[in-house]
Amino acid sequence: MRERAGIRAEAARLKALFEVAGARSVEAPVLVPAEALLDLYGEDIRARAYTTSDTLRGEQMLRPDFTVPVVQMHMEHGAEPARYTYAGEVFRRQEDDAGRANEYIQVGYEVFERDNPAAADAEVFALIQSVLNGLPLRAATGDIGLLTAAVSGLRTTDRRKAALMRHIWRPRRFRALIDRYSGRAGMPPTRAALLADPDPMVGAAPVIGQRSPDEIEARIAALREDAAAAPISEGEVALMDALLSVRETVPYALEQLRDLAVDMAAIAPAVERLKARAGAMAARGVDVERLDFEASYGRTQMEYYDGFVFGFHAEGRPDLPPVATGGRYDALTRVLGQGSEIPAVGGVVRPGLMLTLREGRE
Repeated sequence: MRERAGIRAEAARLKALFEVAGARSVEAPVLVPAEALLDLYGEDIRARAYTTSDTLRGEQMLRPDFTVPVVQMHMEHGAEPARYTYAGEVFRRQEDDAGRANEYIQVGYEVFERDNPAAADAEVFALIQSVLNGLPLRAATGDIGLLTAAVSGLRTTDRRKAALMRHIWRPRRFRALIDRYSGRAGMPPTRAALLADPDPMVGAAPVIGQRSPDEIEARIAALREDAAAAPISEGEVALMDALLSVRETVPYALEQLRDLAVDMAAIAPAVERLKARAGAMAARGVDVERLDFEASYGRTQMEYYDGFVFGFHAEGRPDLPPVATGGRYDALTRVLGQGSEIPAVGGVVRPGLMLTLREGRE
């Protein structure tokens, strides 16, 4: 009980600091409609969330974080610009790591503002960094927008681009698709046999499951179309590999990314946004000369991030999850805004991990 009380006290302290920075305190429901999260992430979210249901509200999920309910609240009732803070429990299943907590307290700070996204990114990062001051942490940054821009610029079919976009947050699956679409990896034998059959629906077993015969035939037609498409060129694959391998301090990363943008014109606007963000961070006192940038960073976090991403990790403690994370999620406001949207960025801190690190230093 004393440990829990200490975490709650630390959460209250952080929330008060965020209020001083201009945020309005808000509450979020513990249960959120499962439909909203399933629409955003697909069925994969079930592996990370706790679900329940009743006859009145249907299927519900214990909130895996605060961002979705806060965005829903803002898009329904919020004025702009707006800054919010909150504190409370979130719930995530940890089936791959039983040692990690499946319930813990988060404190967050969210900014909804149109005028200057680079300045808003810098504001959130600098504020989160300031409340973590004195802890043995390494900051890492990235930008999902670079990867989505690179995929959108590939000279391949829209269907392939859509598949790659879906799997940006699943690095192994993304790599497998790149290898298949470029011809580096062969077609799975079962798919090859299916496509070799001139009429695979003849003599097929009775349909079992949710797909109708028409849907199955449409899927087979899509597979045939994909098999006939030209492969992604080796040059484009090499550029994508070079982009994913960028891992430097921000100034050197910018140099590498500018060089890549000569041959990957699609990423040029994202590179300019990174440059503007670095300038805004420096203006807020962030040491960008020593700040790490990893083009692949953030690909295993929540899937609503679509731009700037960051995290603070405990040095020498690979057993601990990030102490703080955050990023930009403009697309999420479009999905939940029912016709309206606003650029948005935020970050969350785990006060329990902060106390763990402080106790380790005492």
